[in-house]
Amino acid sequence: MERAEDKRAEFAVSDQSQLGALRQLLGWAVPGSRVQVIPGQPEPGEQGAMDILALLASSSGLVAAIKILPEFLRSRKTALSVTVTVEGKSVSLTATNVDDVLPILERLLDD
Repeated sequence: MERAEDKRAEFAVSDQSQLGALRQLLGWAVPGSRVQVIPGQPEPGEQGAMDILALLASSSGLVAAIKILPEFLRSRKTALSVTVTVEGKSVSLTATNVDDVLPILERLLDD
């Protein structure tokens, strides 16, 4: 059930085969949240688009979800990136830049 204080974050992965693993991890990390797969919307002239995850949770729940991303990224064998969008602002994380980008993303959630 959606609460007025809930915020929404969207997660896009560079490798769609990792979408299910990220969905499961987000659901485990943020009990009581809602994680949904949102079908991608192709741009004009494109034949398809990648699906994304939408996480609806409290601000503290979103912060908890963001804090587990470094381990998720580092545990993957391929060069994976996750783009997180909150209120129209996007940040891309990789295993190599996550320590630099994580504080920026946390500030976005505090706004």
